[in-house]
Amino acid sequence: MPTRDVITKADLAELRRSVLGTADPLGVAADLAEAAEQGRLEDPDDAGDALTLAAEIAEIRARPDAALRYADEAVQAYPSGDDPRAGVARALRARALFRAGGRDDEAMAELTALRPLLLTQPDAPAYLSAALDAGGRSSIAETWLSEAVDSLLGERGTAADPEVGPPDAPGVAFFLLQQRHRVRRNLNLPHDRQDDLADRLENQLVRRASERQGGDSDLLLWRRDEFDRLLAEHAELTDVYGPDWDAHRARLEKALVQLASAGRTGLGVFVATVAGLDAFARRRDGDPSDPQIRAGYAAEVAARPSARVPWPPERNDACWCGSGLKYKKDCLPRSRS
Repeated sequence: MPTRDVITKADLAELRRSVLGTADPLGVAADLAEAAEQGRLEDPDDAGDALTLAAEIAEIRARPDAALRYADEAVQAYPSGDDPRAGVARALRARALFRAGGRDDEAMAELTALRPLLLTQPDAPAYLSAALDAGGRSSIAETWLSEAVDSLLGERGTAADPEVGPPDAPGVAFFLLQQRHRVRRNLNLPHDRQDDLADRLENQLVRRASERQGGDSDLLLWRRDEFDRLLAEHAELTDVYGPDWDAHRARLEKALVQLASAGRTGLGVFVATVAGLDAFARRRDGDPSDPQIRAGYAAEVAARPSARVPWPPERNDACWCGSGLKYKKDCLPRSRS
């Protein structure tokens, strides 16, 4: 899928979700890097993000040299190497160094420099632990995450559970504990008191999401292929998400219009997957048909910036649903049907 002459924020968001399913992901990565170099980004401030996406594509496709080049360019494109957005690019650089072979010391130096961000940035536990996992250093990830949790909770000087934050923006402690819990599960380590705390905070998040949601739509967007799989595997959710993809999109568009009419701003939908819903239900020993399970999964997805699709797009921009059509010719009219 070739990228456009001028690449918008919406284009970047769509590529982030779909590029690995295209015929030539590495070609898209090269075009993103070229767009940043040639000034073909609608917002020049997106250069770092575009290059970071290019680095991620190259790293996933086992092209460490290209990933390193793109990651270095991404870090340089941000105002400074300490810019919060540069952390992902630097972690990707470390992953590429691990993959390149013989450069493990450089990779660990990069990640060690990022380690303090575990206490301040909600995304840092995920990208740091993923980089350490990729380098075969999951045990180090567990140590770093455990020490960060101890430091953060110790600073608060209380035996009470930390505040989890709102369902759409959980705090740093939540993400630290959840990533620690994940790493320890993968290492087959025994459940400890911090794992218990991770479970309690997840329960708290699910409960709050359920209470806040009430009768509102959960604003989960199931792409066409995911929607077909959802109803094939969970036919009981037809009443929740609609009998077909057109009905599903119409429900979301109408819900968003109603929220906007009520004065809500910063609206968007959140891209969901059947595998993600099923995995969340298994962790909770529940079933996707349970509204509380779905509310908890919706809260988990909404906490990931990469899952959010802003709404509404401009009339002539690509529709939020991912169909490839213009908004004015696709989902915009659905709110009136």
